[in-house]
Amino acid sequence: MLKQTPLYDNHVRLGARMVPFAGWEMPVQYSGILEEVRAVREAAGIFDVSHMGEVALVGPGALAWLNAMTTNDVSRLAPGRAHYSLLCAENGGILDDILVYELGEDRYLVVVNASNTEQDVAWLNRHRAPGAEIHDLSEEMALIAVQGPRAAELLTPLTDAELASLRHFQFAESTVAGVTALVSRTGYTGEDGFELFTREDPRPIWEAVMERAPAVGAKPCGLGARDVLRLEAGNVLYGHEITETVNPLVAGLGWVVKPEKGPFMGSEAIARVREAGWEYRLVGLEMQSRAVPRQGYVIARDDEAQGEVTSGTFSPTIGKPIAMGYVRAAFAEPGTEVQVVVRERPEPARIVKLPFYRGRR
Repeated sequence: MLKQTPLYDNHVRLGARMVPFAGWEMPVQYSGILEEVRAVREAAGIFDVSHMGEVALVGPGALAWLNAMTTNDVSRLAPGRAHYSLLCAENGGILDDILVYELGEDRYLVVVNASNTEQDVAWLNRHRAPGAEIHDLSEEMALIAVQGPRAAELLTPLTDAELASLRHFQFAESTVAGVTALVSRTGYTGEDGFELFTREDPRPIWEAVMERAPAVGAKPCGLGARDVLRLEAGNVLYGHEITETVNPLVAGLGWVVKPEKGPFMGSEAIARVREAGWEYRLVGLEMQSRAVPRQGYVIARDDEAQGEVTSGTFSPTIGKPIAMGYVRAAFAEPGTEVQVVVRERPEPARIVKLPFYRGRR
């Protein structure tokens, strides 16, 4: 049986097309994916992402234990700050990409992908250290994201949070439309934006935001637009660019791997890859034809397979099909001409530097 977020009825009333996703019944689109992408790039988009998992980690041992379980350096956080990080297995493979929020001394909130929530909680419990408690809040917490250059303008009249003073990857506990919420400024779309976490009824927030939306040109957006936006922004997606078989360095995520903090889960395996180098690299691809690449399509050079597409779509922002994928390191330099095999036909493409699009923060 599929789960439904507290906003399910709101989506149905808005005419959203609902689809199964990671065990949830979620809106994939409302007015159309291209229109929703444009709304986020030009004004703002409103997303229900309550399917994401939230895990509280508390106790006097929480900091040391979380630092030993994740790749980034948790000790560099402070209350009101967050960072992007990874959960890795002993072999260095990526179990999930996560956000870590420091709520206060010995209190952290970890946001995980919906499809990985159960396995992530089990993994953390399996390796739990003394002095640390794990509380899965995923069923209790709703999450609404407002993304786009006019997101702050849309939300400011509705919240007590000082949005103008929140910097990227900062957050504050406040109220939104009278509802107690944690307001963060992270984002996944390449634009400025805010995430509104609450353990109360999220419907007053959604309805208040939707009431103000026409004034700034904002629209409700589904998972379809979210995937296009994250690909344009060069953000990886679990199950596509990153999996248990992918090392963070190969995926271009070495910037969230901090070996100087000391040993952590997977650190020895990652160090071995850092020393030996890697055969493949994650790259961006811009198609030189109208053919749209999809996950699993072969990337070739001189009629020989050199890699594989992990994500692909038509980008309304760039105005052409784009993709991410892994290619042999020898062909990973931006400007390299390759082909993507689409329905048995080699289509011209060019390796480009990621991201495809950089928003205005």
